[in-house]
Amino acid sequence: MPTVGQLSQITDAAFKTEIQGDTPVLVDFWAEWCGPCRMVGPVLEQIAVEQTGKLKIVKLNVDENQQTPMQFGVSGIPTMILFKGGEAVERIVGFMPKPQLLGRLRPHLEATEQPAESAPTTA
Repeated sequence: MPTVGQLSQITDAAFKTEIQGDTPVLVDFWAEWCGPCRMVGPVLEQIAVEQTGKLKIVKLNVDENQQTPMQFGVSGIPTMILFKGGEAVERIVGFMPKPQLLGRLRPHLEATEQPAESAPTTA
C-alpha cells in the first residue's frame, strides 16, 4: 500500500476493508493541491505515532478516488471521518490544531480502552 508521509494511502476499492475491525480508523480525505490538507498531514502523522494501537489513520486522495467521498458527502477538504466498527462516528472538516483535533478524537478512543462494566448484581 502506498504511503503519504508515514500514513498509508487507501483507495475506493480498499476502503470497506480498511475501516473494519476493533481499532478506530480516521480517514483523511485530501488532495495534493489542497494547502490545508498539507498542513494537517504532519499533525495526523504525530497523532498516528502517539496513538499506535489505539487509532489507525489512513489517507484517501479525493482526486484519484471519487466514489467514497461522494458516498459520505465529502464536499470540502480536508475532511476527516472517524470510523468505529465500520460506522462513521465523528466528522471533522478543515484544518484544526493538534490539541483541538485530539479533543475531538479522544472520547472515541477512550471508549475503546475502558473495559465493559458488568451490571451490578443483587443478592
